[in-house]
Amino acid sequence: MNTVHIVPASKEDVASIKKIIDSSELFPSELIDDMIASYLDKTAPHEIWLTAKRKDIAVAVAFCAPEPMTQGTYNLYMIAVEKEFRHNGIGSQLMSFIEEKLATEGVRLLIVETAGTDQLILTRDFYDKLNYERVGYIPNFYSEGEDKVIFSKSLV
Repeated sequence: MNTVHIVPASKEDVASIKKIIDSSELFPSELIDDMIASYLDKTAPHEIWLTAKRKDIAVAVAFCAPEPMTQGTYNLYMIAVEKEFRHNGIGSQLMSFIEEKLATEGVRLLIVETAGTDQLILTRDFYDKLNYERVGYIPNFYSEGEDKVIFSKSLV
């Protein structure tokens, strides 16, 4: 298992975050600038962006924020580990850090949404392994034939 140092993301991490996103092939890394802007300029004080670093280089990233119109619920919008560092426990360390941080801040529930495609079976297995409960399924959500699978975990 690779031990990492988990810290809040900074402006200096954006290039590394884009590299991580490119290696994950989750979505175009060009979207990161807009996604992280309100966090970096401190207009979204409840957003959490974290990087997991090895030797001061970000090798993983996570982003979560309060779920609108709820009390004490956060949504994990993104977690990604650089391709060469996957399957070494870094994602689990990052999730554990997030869960502990949110719990100490009084957050009661963390939800995660992912696609139900064959390409993301390891992602769904990852959340199963971390004791997230599959609580929802919406057929054809992302596109025709691409379902949404919703997981949740109580933090209290």
